[in-house]
Amino acid sequence: MNEISILIGGKAGDGVKQAGNTLSRLLNRLGYKIFFYDDYPSLIRGGHNFSIIRASKDKILCHEETVDVIVALNQEAIDKNKERLNQGGIIVFDSNQADAEGLGVPISDIVKSHKGIPIMRNVAALGALTRVLGIPWESFEEIIKSTVKKGVETNLLIAKASFDSIKEEYIKIEPTGESPCPILTGNEALALGAVRGGLDIYIAYPMTPASSILHFLAQHGPNLGVTTIHPESEIGAALMALGSAYAGNRAMTGSSGGGFALMTEAVSLAGQSEIPIVFVECQRAGPSTGVPTYTMQADLFFVLHAGHGEFPRIVVAPGDAEEVYEWAYNALNAAWSFQVPVFILSDKHLSESGFSFSEPKDLFDWPAPRLWDRSSEYKRYEVNDDGISPMAFPGQKNAVVKVTSYEHDEYGITTEESEAISCMQEKRLEKSRAIRETMKGLECVKSYGESDSDVCVFFWGSTKGAAVEACQCLGLRAIQPIVMEPFPLSEIKALLKDVKKIVCAETNATGQFASLLESHGILVDHKILRYDGRPFTPTELRKKIEEAIS
Repeated sequence: MNEISILIGGKAGDGVKQAGNTLSRLLNRLGYKIFFYDDYPSLIRGGHNFSIIRASKDKILCHEETVDVIVALNQEAIDKNKERLNQGGIIVFDSNQADAEGLGVPISDIVKSHKGIPIMRNVAALGALTRVLGIPWESFEEIIKSTVKKGVETNLLIAKASFDSIKEEYIKIEPTGESPCPILTGNEALALGAVRGGLDIYIAYPMTPASSILHFLAQHGPNLGVTTIHPESEIGAALMALGSAYAGNRAMTGSSGGGFALMTEAVSLAGQSEIPIVFVECQRAGPSTGVPTYTMQADLFFVLHAGHGEFPRIVVAPGDAEEVYEWAYNALNAAWSFQVPVFILSDKHLSESGFSFSEPKDLFDWPAPRLWDRSSEYKRYEVNDDGISPMAFPGQKNAVVKVTSYEHDEYGITTEESEAISCMQEKRLEKSRAIRETMKGLECVKSYGESDSDVCVFFWGSTKGAAVEACQCLGLRAIQPIVMEPFPLSEIKALLKDVKKIVCAETNATGQFASLLESHGILVDHKILRYDGRPFTPTELRKKIEEAIS
């Protein structure tokens, strides 16, 4: 067996996600590459939650629509997901709470008989599943001991009783012989990449799906050398981050679309005051509150144009955990090299999904921040050939470090003179040339599939996994722009040689990236759009591409 997909379902409060994480680590220990997808409503209790764990001998970046095993903690998990089951698959369910064709296990009774609490049904279900998959008990026992924080002995007794209740294995999962990789969510990888880029402080107000960046850095910040602050609002977070950067700290803030909307005045302040800052925008379905726990790629134009006035910015949209690590590193360095706001676009699917992760090794060597050399009078906004002025920080001797939201002269003193206004506008925009030149050294656009195909599929962000698999299956060319601003037009045009038909796949209702392509003179023949809050899967996207090009 090269790969297997397993769905675990129940209601909020059943520990579905915890069970998915534990199973991911079990299969990872056997050498399989993992993708972990978590689907849940915005409820603390009740509703229908499920996780899909896809394990493969090959690198994978997405889940599939169908699964080989369903583990059901209630009847609803069966009723809502039985159509997903592949032919020859099996449903493992709590026979005390559900009924189906498959393998019933008295999970609730086993938990009660060992004086466990209801949430321990999840580890009982995994005990039965471990036996179904033909995995030795000792392997699962190790995972419980390393992942369960409370009631370890009770959990072990419950899991072993459930394991022993199954008299035969149904699917044999053999170790691959490969070493296990770390499993990171997109947000965890983003946080670690930012730390690699020199992050000193992360300031944010929690908003799904960006919240886990805050939680992760708050938990691990002391060991990583990062200060984490949870202020009273997104407005406060953005302004505190700007203040911290003004004082000389590499700062980052993050939110989802609704929180980022509150930050947009601070975005313009960063542009005017030339403070280096990184904004993370983890998209979810909108508008307004929208659907808080589901995914969408509908904030591209919002982030590209956020803030009033004209000033240079960098916007990046990585597509998997390794890319988000690399581009978080790049974002911190780019912000400080050019003294501009840099934006990382993620979404719920990328932010909260789990990936087998290999740390990128050859990271870009960014120009060092331009600091005041003390050889001349300090001018915070000194005019020069590339628009990048020297920085000094409060407390430095002989430096008056001005910062202002008002138009200003080279010293940072307010001005309304026409010549000074024009001069500073041109100075700031001149950075765009330096940014474009430097970013030629980065892989701003990636290409996959068949390079000689005359059909090209564009995708961006978290659609990567499904799009790459679909295009490889169909023998088509796939192009992934990672940098959205400055738009890598020449790189994209070079990849479009001999292409006769262009398809664009994205999870929004209006085809925002397709419109961005067309604004640069690249006409899209077909748009494949999904906007129900769920990501594409490879099989679904492959069928839609076939329909589009037939």
